[in-house]
Amino acid sequence: MGIEIKNVKKEFQLKNSNIEVLQNVDLTIGDGEIVSIVGGSGCGKSTLLRIISGLDFPTSGEVFVDGHKVDGSSRKDIGVVFQEARLFPWSTVEKNIEFGITGKLSKAEKKERIEYYINLVGLRGFEKALPSQLSGGMQQRVNIARSLINEPKALLLDEPFGALDAFTKITLQNEVLKIWEKTKPTLIIVTHDIDEAIYMGNRVIVMSSKPGVVKKVIPVELARDRNRAGNDFAYIKKKVYNEFFEEEEQLAEYVI
Repeated sequence: MGIEIKNVKKEFQLKNSNIEVLQNVDLTIGDGEIVSIVGGSGCGKSTLLRIISGLDFPTSGEVFVDGHKVDGSSRKDIGVVFQEARLFPWSTVEKNIEFGITGKLSKAEKKERIEYYINLVGLRGFEKALPSQLSGGMQQRVNIARSLINEPKALLLDEPFGALDAFTKITLQNEVLKIWEKTKPTLIIVTHDIDEAIYMGNRVIVMSSKPGVVKKVIPVELARDRNRAGNDFAYIKKKVYNEFFEEEEQLAEYVI
């Protein structure tokens, strides 16, 4: 699923003035590509994701998904994963996942699809568990499965692992990449984690804030079995940090 963002601008009205959140954002994302978007708080990363998904709309400019203009209504072929799992506390794992189904399926088809995605995210054996009986990482697996249940062509992830500990975060990053290898959806990941952005993305989009603009597009030309401690990884990390810190002395403090 190819995505084109053309001259997108977004303003919010605050009392008697307008706050410009996004300004003239232009970006093309290829079918099956993984793109990471990084930037400081308030740069409009999450707003841009909502506009792509159809959950919000731009003040001006256009977004096209597979050549079709996004009109402000959500699309079934785009899945969205938020930082908070937002599960129904009274429903089991399988019921929470089933809630995401929007198409007309028979009872047998629903059962088969739910089982498939429960297995895909590694939750077999927890079908009847309630959210309170799951760890944070397991809850996010449910959230991811629910977002995949309609078999979307694109998956948008808004700080999906931000609330998790480092080890769980790395595990889920790898799980999402395994899912991507199997189904090849277009992935857009919004994150504050530079390592995560480089580890997962084919490109890192660096945004500056107030208003949010695309400051730099940095390609990640590394094989998929990426070594976070390798020199090539560190080199790209330095390039990303260089967009935030101008002086070499400042940069050296943040790059290992």
